[in-house]
Parts: sequence; C-alpha cells; structure tokens
Amino acid sequence: MSMPLKPSMLIVDCLQYSNWSESIFREMREGGVSAVHVTIAYHETFQEMVQKVAHWNRLFEQHADLIFLGRTGDDIRRAQAEGRTAIFFGFQNPSPIESDIGLVEICHQLGVRFMQLTYNNQSLLATGCYEVNDTGITRFGRQVIGEMNRVGLVVDMSHSAERSTLEAIEISTRPIAITHANPAWWHGALRNKSDDVLKALSQSGGMLGFSLYPHHLRQGSDCALDDFCTMVAEAASRYGVASLGLGSDLCQSQPDSVVTWMRNGRWSKQTDYGEGSAKSPGFPDQPSWFSDNRDFLNVAEGLKAVGFNDGEVAGLMGENWLRFFDLSFGSAASGNASFEDTPIGVARG
Repeated sequence: MSMPLKPSMLIVDCLQYSNWSESIFREMREGGVSAVHVTIAYHETFQEMVQKVAHWNRLFEQHADLIFLGRTGDDIRRAQAEGRTAIFFGFQNPSPIESDIGLVEICHQLGVRFMQLTYNNQSLLATGCYEVNDTGITRFGRQVIGEMNRVGLVVDMSHSAERSTLEAIEISTRPIAITHANPAWWHGALRNKSDDVLKALSQSGGMLGFSLYPHHLRQGSDCALDDFCTMVAEAASRYGVASLGLGSDLCQSQPDSVVTWMRNGRWSKQTDYGEGSAKSPGFPDQPSWFSDNRDFLNVAEGLKAVGFNDGEVAGLMGENWLRFFDLSFGSAASGNASFEDTPIGVARG
C-alpha cells in the first residue's frame, strides 16, 4: 500500500515569471518548493539583464531566510534541507548575449543556467514558433549551442519552432530542455510540442516541463486536474517518466501590462496578442486547483489518482529535474558533463 504524500516531497518548478515579493517567497515555502527556474530576461539587452541580476541580489540579501541563488543541483538539496528556495536564472530569449558569443560564458558566470534560443519570433540563433517559415538553427546558433554545451548553460526550446527544436536536439552534445510546454496531441496551442519533438527529446535524455499556464491547457482556465494528470500519464507511456517534470509558467501577481512586454518587446508597434483570444490580451485566470506555489501538492495528489506510484510522483514533482540539474550546469571541461550513464525515461508498461 502506498504511503501518503508528504509535505517534504522535493518540488522543483522549472519556469516561473512572477511579480516577485516576500509574500510569494513565503508561499513557496508554504508549498514546500525547493527550487524555481525564474525568467530574468525576455527582450532585455545584456546591460538591462545585469540590472535584473542586481535587483535579484538585493532580494537575496533582504530575504536570505527564504531564497538564495542556485547554481548546481546540490543547491536544491541545500534548499530542501534548510527550508529555503533555490532560485535559478534563465532567459526566454537570447537577446542578452546580443551578437557576442563571449557573453554566453559571462551570463553563466552571473548564475544563468537556462537560455531559450528563441521567444516566439526568429532570433539570431533559431526560429520561433509563431514564424511562418522555420529555417532551423542558424550558423551563429550552432556556435552558441557549442558554447552553451561547453560552459553548462542549458539549451531551452520552449518557444521554438519544430525544425529548429529537432535540430537543436541533434546539434547539442548535452541533453536540452523544453522547460514549459505540453504535448500538441493533447492541446494544439502553437507553443505545445509535437510527438516527434517529444520523442526525440526524451530519447536524447532531455526533459519536458509540463506547463500549467491556461493557454497551454485543454479547456484553458477550466482545465480539470484529472484531465491534466491523465495527459501526463499518456506522455509517460510514450516518452518515459524519467524525462518529465513540471514547468508551471506561473505568472503570479503580474499586471496585464507585462504581457505587452513579453509579446511585443521592442520589435513591434502593433499589439501582438499571441496565444489565446484577442479579446483577452492579459493574463488568464489560473485553474482552480493551481493558483499559486501552495498548490503543487494538488498536482501530486492528482498524479497518484491516475495511477502513478510514489516513486514516479516523486520524479515528476522534482527528482527528475534534480538529476538533470546535476548533469547540466557544470563545465564540459570539469568532467561533470558525461551523460553516458544518465537514465533515459522508459515508457510505462
């Protein structure tokens, strides 16, 4: 007979972009969240991104009892032991490296651990999922992937188009991540990923973080917990439990005006409504069973209810991401970048 879920279960969320405050940090602690990958850049330049790091340094100082900067998997273990949350930096666009490959290593030195090769548009590196023509990874993109592999900066293809994503999986010498998306066979949002992409991702040792952002969910804000968890079970049968985790894409307490920056940046004078209805250009309501960081155990209970055992639930809630973090963030020259012994998810049978 399975044991009841414990609040001390390791919880890792591989994407949030919230309006950060002490109250949210305390909710993380109430929810037992030991690690969060946070977005610190959408369209920012390098200097603007550095200012974001400076702001986070002040938050780490002011709330040292709640949060600290995470750089390795061991920091997740430390956070769980100390009752704090490790914050891992990431970019949702490669704009902070501008057109200078030397900035890849500097960003890693500043604590950045994930970088998307695109947001929704074509970038200097690859094609975004909203472009009509997907030309794949560019010459510069190939060079940047190699440099990211060398220093230990994870390639994230969450907002990238099909060909670009498949090529990134093939080019990268380290497994990549899709930190926040869902399978397109469940819900056909442009941001969700095809079966071909998810098979290639899992077979290469990569990770998918399931999104809880309503535009990525079937029935949107009205998506039922059982429907979401049944989708996770089907994904596990196709790709293996070990390649799956959570990337909630929680945008808590953000004003709707932030959506304009996320979607438009400086590239457009016109309103880009992106995913969802043009009548609702702001943030949608979260589903009732996941409104903030205190609700992760609802997801864990839902996963148990659809048939996952305790070990599988633990993997999905955080242990799978922990293993990926352990292998992904060190320099290739340090000897920490070997994936030969990494377990690749085996389909549930």
